Amino acid sequence: MNINQLVFRNFKKNVKNYYLYVFALIFSAALYFAFVTLQYDPALDATKGSIKGGAAVRAASVLLVAIVSIFLLYANTIFIKRRSKEIGLFQLIGMTKIKIFRILTVENFMLYFSSLIVGILIGFSFSKVIIMILFKITDTKGIAQLHFSEEALIQTLIVFGVIYLLIMTMNYLFIKRQTILALFRVTSSTESKTKKISILEIIIGILGMIFIASGYYISAKLFDGSFTSMNALSIAMVSILASVIIGTYLFYKGSVRFLLNLMRKSKKGYLSINDVLSLSSIMFRMKSNALLLTVITTVSALAIGFLCLSYISYYSAEKSAGDYVPNDFSINNTKDVASFKAALDGKKIAYTEKKIDVIQVKANVKNILENELKSPMVDSSAMMIPMISEKSVNGINLAQNETLFTGYNNMLQKTMAFKDSGRIELKGKQKVIPQKFVGLKRKFLLSIYFTGGGLPTAIVDDAVFNELKQNVDPSIQKESSIYTGIDISNEDNLQKANELFGEMKFSNNSLNDSRMDMIRSQKQTMGLIMFIVAFLGLAFLITSGCILYFKQMDESEDEKPNYTILRKLGFTEKDLLNGIKIKQLFNFGIPLIVGLLHSYFAVQSGWFLFGTELWMPMIIVMIIYTVLYSIFGILSVLYYKKIIKEAL
Repeated sequence: MNINQLVFRNFKKNVKNYYLYVFALIFSAALYFAFVTLQYDPALDATKGSIKGGAAVRAASVLLVAIVSIFLLYANTIFIKRRSKEIGLFQLIGMTKIKIFRILTVENFMLYFSSLIVGILIGFSFSKVIIMILFKITDTKGIAQLHFSEEALIQTLIVFGVIYLLIMTMNYLFIKRQTILALFRVTSSTESKTKKISILEIIIGILGMIFIASGYYISAKLFDGSFTSMNALSIAMVSILASVIIGTYLFYKGSVRFLLNLMRKSKKGYLSINDVLSLSSIMFRMKSNALLLTVITTVSALAIGFLCLSYISYYSAEKSAGDYVPNDFSINNTKDVASFKAALDGKKIAYTEKKIDVIQVKANVKNILENELKSPMVDSSAMMIPMISEKSVNGINLAQNETLFTGYNNMLQKTMAFKDSGRIELKGKQKVIPQKFVGLKRKFLLSIYFTGGGLPTAIVDDAVFNELKQNVDPSIQKESSIYTGIDISNEDNLQKANELFGEMKFSNNSLNDSRMDMIRSQKQTMGLIMFIVAFLGLAFLITSGCILYFKQMDESEDEKPNYTILRKLGFTEKDLLNGIKIKQLFNFGIPLIVGLLHSYFAVQSGWFLFGTELWMPMIIVMIIYTVLYSIFGILSVLYYKKIIKEAL
């Protein structure tokens, strides 16, 4: 048999053994090419495109390269170790290490670049679908076209070419460093299975759980008033990150084994075949994979967390826009109002108009604050807020010494929560009027121009309003003192009115807002971020799932002699498979549950900075991630089933 025949036979054999590696390589190439094609798509052109996201996609493509590179290098490490006996046999029959390396290089070249070509073709086929998804998410009007980019092709070939060279370098170093005897021992060397758990491991296990719990506790206290300065808040955030990551590592290093050892002791030595195949195996193997599992869990938590936050913002776009622009259109210039009304009348579009007289005052609200995040941006003893008369609001009747606040977003509610009642002071240029605070309503009445994006509006008795209006501080007044809100009577005409609003040549466009435009703008921005995060999250999900699957393939090969013995003792395939199912539930379930918990506490501590809805977006993201992640657990069970069948 000559070298060419040997290469060809090995290639055929490896295609069977490395089917998931080939799939992962094809998937990685398809994902990267489709993503880079999107980067060069005319729709994302910096000046002409309908979506201003070229820079964000370019930055994300760098992260995608890192994810794909680490995955392929790690996968190659696993598979080169699985071929160690084969490499040892080649050396035994007299082949030099250089010749063996050449054989592996040719095999890898055929496998790698054939998979790369298939991946590029698949990526090109799905690039139109991807741009259509992006258009749908960002609510962009446009026609998605199948666009083949030569720049994307060249960039993909260069990136995967560099990864191939790195893989070949790893293979060369592996072959060069190993002796023949070591090659035959590589796959048989496993972690020492010490029966007794040491005191140090018990301490590590307990510390791991304490670190994680403390990180969760600090995150729950992050914005409840426990940290009253920006420095304290920054230190708390760093502490959360450090304690959770360190705790996760210690959890895999000792906590898992400690907890499972307690479960095993509770059975008082009476272990079923399921216990032997699941608990015992996990106790001795998860410790050796602590660093890998820590990285997978941490990055999974980040991916889920960022996706939840971006989806929360996207999901809350309409409600958030309603807080910033309470009416369909807000206009704060008298001439602009007249021009827009004339344009609506000209198109015979019915509307209703709402006018509110507004002044800016300084309010001392220290006595009604539950908690306060101290910041140079906000002074609670002289907080500048808009004030309106009770006559501007239907259904409100206040006494002369009463003040009602309205319009309050989630972020301010967390960082500066108000009590139900108390004493406040409203300050004009010279006058200070003490008032009784009588509560807070959620509804916004003024646009972002007056509220600054979240500050409440004070509603007072008409006499108090007129008194302070005569004593306003000119230095803090807005350019316009009249808020005008216009609502379109027939919703079917809203789009037409919005187009008309966009065509108007207002005297000062920064003072005028369209709620529809604000919704679209937020959906475009957060939709693009959500799309990119989802893309990167999917790439990491597939790669991490494949890595865990590869590890299970390795373990199943190591444990094959054990299955042979158990089958000879009379245990059926079903008996062994039930234990394997429990084992995979732990192997894939523990990193998944820990990652979900990390992301939940991270999102819970700061979701209000991104939108108004929490549970629905978060649950949807977590369910989708869990379903996709579980696929690899199912594949692992199927692979074990095949190994068990071959064991006898």
